[in-house]
Amino acid sequence: MQKRIDDVKQYLLTLQDQICMGLEKFEPTKHFLQDDWVRAEGGGGRTRVMENGDVFEKAGVNFSHVYGDKLPPSATASRPELAGCTFQAMGVSLVIHPRNPYIPTSHANVRLFVAEKPGQEPIWWFGGGFDLTPYYGFDEDCIHWHQTAKKACDTFDKTYYARFKKWCDEYFYLKHRQETRGIGGLFFDDFHEKDFDFSFAFMQSIGNHYLPAYLPIIEKRLATPYSQPERDFQAYRRGRYVEFNLVFDRGTLFGLQSGGRTESILMSLPPMAEWRYNWQPEPGTAEAKLYTDYLRPREWI
Repeated sequence: MQKRIDDVKQYLLTLQDQICMGLEKFEPTKHFLQDDWVRAEGGGGRTRVMENGDVFEKAGVNFSHVYGDKLPPSATASRPELAGCTFQAMGVSLVIHPRNPYIPTSHANVRLFVAEKPGQEPIWWFGGGFDLTPYYGFDEDCIHWHQTAKKACDTFDKTYYARFKKWCDEYFYLKHRQETRGIGGLFFDDFHEKDFDFSFAFMQSIGNHYLPAYLPIIEKRLATPYSQPERDFQAYRRGRYVEFNLVFDRGTLFGLQSGGRTESILMSLPPMAEWRYNWQPEPGTAEAKLYTDYLRPREWI
């Protein structure tokens, strides 16, 4: 089992490298700064952050591999039989906050959990996905994003895209706002199908399709002109991103409950966000269209 875990770790480290290189191509004078860290209870990681770029106001791509004698409550809430297990958890998690409001924020994550009890076979599962959070909606961008997500799934099982799209729509939902965080994508967890090699290959497919899903959208919207009102709306909508990550996100909860590095866990938060009391968009505006046309589950392909 340890050899398989080592293979997953090597893939994740390589994926972090590839994603950082893909994003740095848009920033001629900026680079990701790497921060290696060690967790006192076991494990550690390497955090990479790029801030104040021409294209990316803040981009974080984090690798972590933590282990310990007891799974935190967030990991055993739906699987109480795992309480008391030793565990390993590793993954790559990223959030990209562009400067231009016409380029969406994006998130991706791929991960492996392994739980063990003496004398028993290890229990393992994969998870991950990617989702898109536009501030100004473009149907062609959403279609491309979901077409790429479907391509990542179809060679494994033709039912996976619809299954994990639905899970994404339901997971990235702000109950107190009654709206989705964005236009979705894929989300899967507790993935333990066929065998380890199949499940690992599927996780790799999701990780490998993130850049093909996102980079063409950046390229298409990069030169779109904007002014302060669009930036103000972007800051307001970023507030929703903060609300989700701090109230609902299981990865954030796991990281904090397991004693992970706070700076790395909260790298997903935008550099600037804004809250306004009872603000509503003007009817007929592009801002209003985001709410009516994009912040709800839709079949994009």
